[in-house]
Amino acid sequence: MDMGLATGAALRERFLGGMSHAAATVNVVTTDGRAGRGGVTVSAMSSVSADTPRPTLLICIHQQSPVARQIIDNGVFCVNILKDDQAYISDAFAGRFKDQLADKFDCCDWAPMRSGAPRVRDPLVGFDCHVISSDRVGTHHVFFGEVDDIFIADGGSPLIYARRGYGAATRIETPATVTAGREAEGRVLKVGCFHSFGPVLLPDIVRRMAEAEEPARIELIEGDQRRVQEAVMAGEADLALLYDAGLPEGIEAMELACLEPYVLLAQDHPLAELPEITPQDLADHPMILLGATQGGDYFTSILEEAGVRPRVAYRSSSFEMVRGLVGQGLGYALLSTRPAATMSYDGHLLVTRPLRAPARPNRVMLATRRGVDPGPQAARFIRYCRDYFHLDK
Repeated sequence: MDMGLATGAALRERFLGGMSHAAATVNVVTTDGRAGRGGVTVSAMSSVSADTPRPTLLICIHQQSPVARQIIDNGVFCVNILKDDQAYISDAFAGRFKDQLADKFDCCDWAPMRSGAPRVRDPLVGFDCHVISSDRVGTHHVFFGEVDDIFIADGGSPLIYARRGYGAATRIETPATVTAGREAEGRVLKVGCFHSFGPVLLPDIVRRMAEAEEPARIELIEGDQRRVQEAVMAGEADLALLYDAGLPEGIEAMELACLEPYVLLAQDHPLAELPEITPQDLADHPMILLGATQGGDYFTSILEEAGVRPRVAYRSSSFEMVRGLVGQGLGYALLSTRPAATMSYDGHLLVTRPLRAPARPNRVMLATRRGVDPGPQAARFIRYCRDYFHLDK
């Protein structure tokens, strides 16, 4: 074996692993001109200098990307720094939605910059550049661009990529002294939770930990399935409570509970008189759908598998918004989480009825990143979760 090559390959893997911890903004680089329109997602973008005749920045694009040749021939490019709610644009230009988009530029609206390069209509920032030099380093072209024009949004936060997952920038409180910082180090536990069942389960678990002899400071990261899953994969969350749908190989999960789907109705809904409800009973009634991702797919699939096409009238990612719309008599909802309250936020009485259908239950999982020790605080949290769900009895 050539030990030099083996050492080089091992060093490369360690380099890639190390660089995966370097957080970077997510940028879509676009170009247009005689070589045509093109775009690609990159994280390798950096300021070079603000004190040249015009500010300069650099981007790195793989040699196999056709966008590299287009930028060389067009001589211009636009760096679109994405907001934290624009991950779908990044995924489109990374090739994730090839089966959904004939042209990846169809994923959003565009506005031309002065150079003619396309700018996402509402990015966080758009830098319009012309190429002043380029170099080939290994597998990548490094382009140096002189900035000719800049678009800056009135508000928003950057989409961040680190530990091979998306994240969002959040401000943190810095300790007042070095001593306080050292004492706090390692005592913060970051817990992700699915937004619908988190408020039902977590407060009691957090209270139990807070009453312990060695309380930890817990920071909560709430969101839909994808947001929480990515928080675990990126190391933003030490562990998370989420559903079992579509968990990647990089996540290790333990089942905590099974939640059976049920029908939520306004008290005076015509179906409220029934002791249980079938999908066929729901066929002619409007549906209030929770979520546009995992939850929505799960609930509509229950009806579709029973031969009923759901009539989705309203859709919301907010659990309480769904309950409020149901309370107003605007439709029924299929849900899994059962809060103690029988009244919506705006004071309307709600009732629940069993759903008689062969539906797979929603499994609540406690997830950590595979192969990574989440630490002693996380181990304590896991013990309290097991106790809460009576898994040790």
